[in-house]
Amino acid sequence: MKKLIIILLLACVKFNVQACDACKKQQAKLLQGISHGPGPESNWDYIIVALMTIVTLYILVATIKCMIKPAEQNEQHVKRMIFND
Repeated sequence: MKKLIIILLLACVKFNVQACDACKKQQAKLLQGISHGPGPESNWDYIIVALMTIVTLYILVATIKCMIKPAEQNEQHVKRMIFND
C-alpha cells in the first residue's frame, strides 16, 4: 500500500503542466504559466482556493490514516462480522 501511494505521488509530481502563451498573458504573476484561462478577479478567489485546498488535503490525510490504521474496537462492528465468517 505504501509503495502504491509513493508511486501515485511521484506520478503527480512528474506531470509537466504549463499554460499556453495566450493564457500566460492573462494570468496574475502568482499563477503565470501554471493554469489556463483568465486569472482570478479578486483576492477572494485566492482565499477560496486556499481554503478548499486545505480541506481537500485534510480529508485526504484522514482517509489514508483511517485506511492504514482503523481504530474500531467494538465487537459489533461490521468488519468483525466479515472477519468472523
